[in-house]
Amino acid sequence: MGAGLGGCGEMGDRTPAAGDAEHERRGTAVSAPPILGNVPGAYALGVFRDRHPALIRQVRDALPYSPDRLEALDRLLEEAISDTMQPLEASAHDFAAWLTWGRAYLRGRWTDAPFLWAESFFYRRVLEATGYFADGPWRGVDPFEPFKQAELAGSVVDEELASLDTVASASQAEKETALLLASLWGNRADLTFQITGELGDDKSADLVADDSALLWSLVHDGPPGRIVFVADNAGRELLPDLALIDHLLARRLATEVVLHVKPQPYFVSDATPADVLAGLRRLAGAPGEAGKAGVRLRQALRSGRLVLRTHPFACAPLPYSDMPDSLRDDFADASLTLTKGDLNYRRLVGDRLWPSDIPFAEVTAYFPGPVVALRTLKSDVLVGVAPDVTAALDATGERWRTTGTRALIQGRA
Repeated sequence: MGAGLGGCGEMGDRTPAAGDAEHERRGTAVSAPPILGNVPGAYALGVFRDRHPALIRQVRDALPYSPDRLEALDRLLEEAISDTMQPLEASAHDFAAWLTWGRAYLRGRWTDAPFLWAESFFYRRVLEATGYFADGPWRGVDPFEPFKQAELAGSVVDEELASLDTVASASQAEKETALLLASLWGNRADLTFQITGELGDDKSADLVADDSALLWSLVHDGPPGRIVFVADNAGRELLPDLALIDHLLARRLATEVVLHVKPQPYFVSDATPADVLAGLRRLAGAPGEAGKAGVRLRQALRSGRLVLRTHPFACAPLPYSDMPDSLRDDFADASLTLTKGDLNYRRLVGDRLWPSDIPFAEVTAYFPGPVVALRTLKSDVLVGVAPDVTAALDATGERWRTTGTRALIQGRA
């Protein structure tokens, strides 16, 4: 299934520094300034000043950590509050990699480093503080597991899974629309697994770009191929992703689906192999169509039609334009790559202050094959959206780029 503990700093291929010229490495010359957290009123600044300290406190309370782990978390909390960044311990397995990736930022301010880099390093520091890689009883214990498991429990999830019974009786076109939207809007309980006219109206208003027709043409036109699905979140949000994957396999729209997940806990809710297995157990234990899907997916894992994969680059603070050749080859072999979620979008297009109308195809020209991004908007980066659309949304006064109330489906063949 990929790298185990200690894998994210050991990519094997060239390890680029965070300051490398983005996109130029793969033959395109477009670039823009990176998003930083030191701009007053910016979304990134709020993440560093408010969300990160709050998260450390939540992690501290979620598990009965030993005194040494609590002290380490308290030190990290002080760093977050004071906006000072310390490097990893020199004994860390990935110390050299992080030094290469961010020598210019270490011991500086969190808010002065590129947003993507600093967020990634913050979550690596959380793992250090909780002893995830250290010898001792907390080695390999996911500090975010209590939050993930809480999402899988309860009657709301039961109701969402039960609605797969309704989807099963729909036409193939309706079913595919519902499954795609459920995967896209996995964080919005009122949309997950629904198949009504009201849903169709709602999604049309809330999508700032919609290349779903391109996605399905890549799936349906030509012989079935190998599809790569780069996952986003675990828990409740992973279930509709698994339902979509089951449809692709059950209808033989794909010969194989390769599900990429993180090799270690990352960004709180990002899915790991253990989270996928938890999601499959939740599906398989449900009645009706959800249970059938869970059984089919478990069998697909056994037969090799569903492949669970990790790559150390998944936790690197770098855009996909800097991906190592081993990962690039995996994407190049796919008939289609689907990337899910806001973080994967930031890495796919580059977490930069792009003009919002720069074409998606232009900033992803380096990618080695057809790619479609499914994303709810939870950060500032945006490409491929017409100026009249962004102007109309800006005029509403909403913080529509960062609240997850808008979404997009963007792709290129």
